[in-house]
Amino acid sequence: MQNLDTIFQAQQNNRWAMAQTTFKERKTLLRALKKEIILRREEIKEALYQDFRKPYAESELTEIHTSIDEINFSLSHLKKWMKPKKVKTPLVLMGSKSYIEYTAKGVVLVLAPWNYPFQLLINPLVAAIAAGNCVIARPSEKTPATAAILEKIISTVFPANVATVVVGEIELAEKLLKLPFDHIFFTGSTNVGKKVMQAAAVNLTPVTLELGGKTPVIIDYDVNLEDCVQKVFWGKFMNAGQTCVAPDYVYIHEKHKARFIELFKAEIEKRFGESSSERLNSKDFARIVDVAAFQRLAGKLEGEKNLLNDDSVEGDRYIAPTLLTDVRVDSPVMQDEIFGPILPLLTYVNVDTVIDYINRNTKPLALYIFTKRNIFIEKVLENTTSGGVAINHVVLHLANPHLPFGGVGHSGMGSYHGEFGFKTFSHERSVMKQGRFTMSKLYFPPYNTFMSKMAFRILRWLE
Repeated sequence: MQNLDTIFQAQQNNRWAMAQTTFKERKTLLRALKKEIILRREEIKEALYQDFRKPYAESELTEIHTSIDEINFSLSHLKKWMKPKKVKTPLVLMGSKSYIEYTAKGVVLVLAPWNYPFQLLINPLVAAIAAGNCVIARPSEKTPATAAILEKIISTVFPANVATVVVGEIELAEKLLKLPFDHIFFTGSTNVGKKVMQAAAVNLTPVTLELGGKTPVIIDYDVNLEDCVQKVFWGKFMNAGQTCVAPDYVYIHEKHKARFIELFKAEIEKRFGESSSERLNSKDFARIVDVAAFQRLAGKLEGEKNLLNDDSVEGDRYIAPTLLTDVRVDSPVMQDEIFGPILPLLTYVNVDTVIDYINRNTKPLALYIFTKRNIFIEKVLENTTSGGVAINHVVLHLANPHLPFGGVGHSGMGSYHGEFGFKTFSHERSVMKQGRFTMSKLYFPPYNTFMSKMAFRILRWLE
């Protein structure tokens, strides 16, 4: 195991040199990272397949492309992001100039999850390097093959005193959290996020928490149902449902329930196979990450009405793509985030019922609305809170680097992607530069009659 204290101290010793790098120097590092990812793309896909049989196409689209897109966006905009931002100065400070400069926070920690183990380590690392920080990153112990390729890539591109991947069990993460980092970026479950925040509080370390929650889908009566089913299906079963913004449950207007079930069954058979054995052997469906996660998900299926009733296979960590058709809001499957290929279906008549249910529970990371009616969209948006929203689609709001990605409340705090990631890992330092002329001395003692009158007149003029 690497000596954490030695690595941390080496980065502390280098943090000022890294903070003072130019945009050209940072772009050189990011270009080298991009080149290494492209060079090793087949190794990356193979590692992800070894860890949980992630289909190569999904690895390409959701791990490699997303990482390269984040690098490309940073390369295109970094010079602009790094420039100090001029701001106005009020009249009472006449003679001064004011601006905001973006300074690196220092040495930061990135704790990555197992569900998208490559891109959810690379993307925050890209933002941290773009902002001029040194980085220690820890991949999940649940995806060892991906952790190994990440360690190989990062050690090839970066000196250890700039960026390092450390690999180990959960005890390693606990040791890391005791170090006085300048920022901690964590992606994972809400329960672990609470522990990260508690540990960070000891050193007053700021945190970004990218968590999860029960992401709802609301389907109006005025909707293109076929299009809706295809999109919900894709967003739910990508990565075998192990996606923080995957649809967690669907609330559909009762007039569409029977047709939705019919279309969903057809979609499962079309995409993954008509028989149980064909679905089990599909090369386009990932596996559950470990046995503990499999058992947790298998427990959620007990007592529920399952559309296809496919068998789960523990030895293969296979949970079939599943639609639960007669779910109650007090059912165990509705109590916490599913994080697997199980989709509960509920019905409503009045959307106020759905809004009330969402608001009585923790704030979701995402919210999906399907409708042709603007008044329906406005009602849901005005009466709910969520980390992000997609209308007439799912998941894809993450792909826009001009939008911040992050949660609210139990689904997280802080955001990243694009410039929002650069700012997350930067301190926005306010700077005021006094010129040769200043009015501020009018306010210095002794407060004689002339000075008092002048100050009074200025204040009256500003009212």
